[in-house]
Amino acid sequence: MKDYDIKNLRNVALIGHGASGKTSLASAILFDTGVVNRLGRVEEGNTVTDYDPEEIERGISLSTALCFSEWKNHKITIIDTPGYANFISDAYAGIRVADSAVVLICGVAGVEVQTEKVWKFADKEGLPRLIVINKLDRERASFSRALESVTKRFGRGVVPIALPIGEEKEFRGVVDLIKNKAYLYSDDASGKFEEKEIPDELASLVEEKRENLIEMVAEMDEELMEKFFDAGTLSEEELIAGLKKAVLEGKIFPVLPLSATKNIGVEQLLSAVIDYLPSPADRGEAKGKNPEDGSEMTRKPSPDEPYSAFVFKTMADPFAGKITLFRVYSGTIKADSTIYNVNKKKNEKLGSLFFLQGKNQVATAMVKAGEIAGVAKLKETATNDTLADPNSPIIYPPIPFLKPSISFAIKPKARGDEEKISNALNRLLEEDQTFTLERDPQTKELIISGQGQLHVEVIVAKLKKKFGVDVLLAQPKVPYRETITAKAKAQGKYKKQTGGRGQYGDCWIEIEPLPRGKDFEFVDKIFGGAIPKNFIPAIEKGIQEARQTGVLAGYPVVDFKVTLFDGSYHVVDSSELAFKIAGSLAFKKAMEQAKPVLLEPIMNVEITVPEDALGDVMGDLNSRRGKIMGVEAQGEYQVIRAQVPMAEMLSYVQDLNSLTGGRGVFEMEFSHYDEVPAHIAQKIIEEAQKAKEEEKE
Repeated sequence: MKDYDIKNLRNVALIGHGASGKTSLASAILFDTGVVNRLGRVEEGNTVTDYDPEEIERGISLSTALCFSEWKNHKITIIDTPGYANFISDAYAGIRVADSAVVLICGVAGVEVQTEKVWKFADKEGLPRLIVINKLDRERASFSRALESVTKRFGRGVVPIALPIGEEKEFRGVVDLIKNKAYLYSDDASGKFEEKEIPDELASLVEEKRENLIEMVAEMDEELMEKFFDAGTLSEEELIAGLKKAVLEGKIFPVLPLSATKNIGVEQLLSAVIDYLPSPADRGEAKGKNPEDGSEMTRKPSPDEPYSAFVFKTMADPFAGKITLFRVYSGTIKADSTIYNVNKKKNEKLGSLFFLQGKNQVATAMVKAGEIAGVAKLKETATNDTLADPNSPIIYPPIPFLKPSISFAIKPKARGDEEKISNALNRLLEEDQTFTLERDPQTKELIISGQGQLHVEVIVAKLKKKFGVDVLLAQPKVPYRETITAKAKAQGKYKKQTGGRGQYGDCWIEIEPLPRGKDFEFVDKIFGGAIPKNFIPAIEKGIQEARQTGVLAGYPVVDFKVTLFDGSYHVVDSSELAFKIAGSLAFKKAMEQAKPVLLEPIMNVEITVPEDALGDVMGDLNSRRGKIMGVEAQGEYQVIRAQVPMAEMLSYVQDLNSLTGGRGVFEMEFSHYDEVPAHIAQKIIEEAQKAKEEEKE
């Protein structure tokens, strides 16, 4: 593997809405730079970066993938990210370790929902960006209309540095506004082109847009502004240097026209990546924290510094084992060496190191500052861990993966596969930080939660294809509970006489409500030895077991106090078992008299929606028995905070997408339990009783 100076490295994330052409562009770049000898196509399932069987079958990117190529003595590492909502968190992982981004915009649709999301991710990470308006060969494609939508969303810093020659089927080349030259492409997707004079019909537009570009670049730098006022223009060298500086500072976002599938404009993009996007050295020091006291620390992007690297992705392969992807921010990491995991405070033994070309591994003896690489079979290391010199430790901030928004109960199709499912899902959890797995202690269901239905379906498909496990999905049961609203007294008496020794236990209890969340309290008020001390724990145990199935619908009973105040015993026949049964009987009788009610889990919900959808979303929340706690503006979006019953949120993902055109997102977490309204409680109780009867049959 050739050794590149850090200034000749480019780590570029391809980001944008799903189907904007990121994977096709990665394929065109690899073809034009001689990495592959055939232009890969998504619909043919032969692209380098969409290699997972699920990606090939569905024709979309499901996770971030890496590839690299050489252009003009520069190594360009391409981070191809997913663009669909269910997998957008993985795009953040790619953005985190990139030094810049190329934002793809569909020439037909313009800026779409996920374009805005990934743009925000790039803003958070301070990434310099180029913008590509792709698919200009498509019917109804329009460079000017797409450019207008980008400028409207992302500001006046959006400036074309090239213009298309022709549109739709007639798109055949580009005009470089900096070099003031036209490039006409052949129609065979070979990427070959000829330098020509600027077409007459574009001459005045080119002149106008070039003047705009020069003025914008001059405006961003005082020294260039003075030169512009003196000379009335800037030289090509001044324009390139000024543009690179403005891009690095996030003041200008250059725009280029392109068709990835027709391979038109790709070479001009490659040149722009090298000329205007930063190297790791240009990006400066990486920021992290001291693991001891949390104070801020930095690392210089130099191969001679103490080593430090950040793990941004883990891939689980049933055959090759775990593959860990990392970005080196400082120093040099060598193959077959020992490194230190700062988060886990443990050493890891490295085997072979490699750069990824899609699924293929290209071995390397070392990985230097600014490079992104992989290693197999690390035991302790996981996504979001920092690897660093133990004598100079640092911790890099974790990727803020989105929380899951939809849950399903998951169970095996075949009996006895429970352990197999659990093991396989835990393997998948290593590579995908955006789903969770837990067993509900009340309903006993295994609950999988993901970013959306498609996300969960993909996980289920991977379970089958990678690990040979077939599963069924169902809507999870709501973990209702029961409680009481009044005091009640009851006797529990268990008497059983047989030929020999009998059974005898007798107790009187009083139950009363406790404040919400207090669960259970047991008070012993037996005086004068009415019940011997050694039998009292058995009474409490009987009540504890009985409270697991309430009298209304069989749900656990919570938030009540039991006072044991009287009883009797038999010197011969009394036993722990008899008093345990007596306690259980007393509890059930008292429950029936204490005005029991049903409780439901209430969730804290935070919903981010575009302003124009605010009214519809709030109206919908009210129909779900939601209580609006507050609304706060956040740029063009509104953040609604509400409390909503869990039962009303089980299908919320699809409904929110429908109300907001896919632009709304939400997070929720458990808040508290509250009483279910009587008319709804009655339905739940009837359904529970019906299910119980069916079980008996």
